[in-house]
Amino acid sequence: MKKTSPIIPLFNQFIKETETGKRLKKNGERIKSDSIQNYKYVLNNLIQFSIDAKFELRICDASKLDKRELASEKSYWKKFYQKFTEFLYKKGCHDNYVGANIKVIRVFFNYLKNDKDINTGDFQRLFYVRKEEIEIFVLSSDQLKFLIHDKEFEQTLIPSYRRIKDIFVFGCSTGLRYSDIFLLTNKNFEKIDGEWYLKLKSNKTKTFSFIKLSTYAITIFQRYTTSNNKATLFGNISLFNFNKSLKHIGELAGFTTPIEVSREKQGKTQKLTKKTDTSKNRFCDKMSSHMMRRTAITTLLILGMPEHLVRKISGHSHASTSFNRYVHYAQAYMDKEIEKVHSKLESY
Repeated sequence: MKKTSPIIPLFNQFIKETETGKRLKKNGERIKSDSIQNYKYVLNNLIQFSIDAKFELRICDASKLDKRELASEKSYWKKFYQKFTEFLYKKGCHDNYVGANIKVIRVFFNYLKNDKDINTGDFQRLFYVRKEEIEIFVLSSDQLKFLIHDKEFEQTLIPSYRRIKDIFVFGCSTGLRYSDIFLLTNKNFEKIDGEWYLKLKSNKTKTFSFIKLSTYAITIFQRYTTSNNKATLFGNISLFNFNKSLKHIGELAGFTTPIEVSREKQGKTQKLTKKTDTSKNRFCDKMSSHMMRRTAITTLLILGMPEHLVRKISGHSHASTSFNRYVHYAQAYMDKEIEKVHSKLESY
């Protein structure tokens, strides 16, 4: 009779060893807190799934199974994958979230195999990781110019909103990640031959950037700089408050064009609309910290900067596949603009 072990205690141990640094990345670095938080979300989903579906979560050492038992175990994990993904989809989750859960479970299986010497049978290879391409929303050049230059609009904003607007504009100019922006100090800024440059090492990718600053980015820097070189330039703002305020700023700026958003479930595209509140189907409601970086990258590409230079500025490696999404978006934008010119020439 095959001996089984419950999954949940093993998953808790997996998280604990990651938190304490006993389990590291392949390059020896500690795993980031965001990843650990994702592990905890997956654990909560597994616990809730086990309760709701009355599904026993267990594992056994596949090296001790005969042929019939191995086939039975393979069937068990196929059933788990089907039932667990169904559970997540019924909760309203989409392909990216479901795929992220499955990806973590595959990492957990590898941990059992490599760190705990449990022969998992490599059943994690049965788990398909779904992905979806989420539409990229970026500011148009006119919208960005409005936020940069319209002083009359700026004067209507309360001080906290002006600060968030400035941070957003700075991010749209430099292409920095939200996490990197809030680590900036005076030491990250250097004046060379009368020109200001931003120099930093990305907290996420550890890549170095050396960016020449625009006039308006310099103005923002000088507006918030202090005599304390250790103090962060923009202080502290929670991501929730930043995004919530940014949506309201976008609404005040008149960025209220209706938009359609689609997501995928099991590879099928579904349009998302909030029938109970049509005001949430507007461009301003999609404004967030992510839009800063996306706007910077696509703007540089649209205006003709070579891809390899944009990669260097944005901190994307040459092997980064996510960068191609921005290239495709920029190309689609340019195609539409060219079509407008063509249509004008075609009428006589």
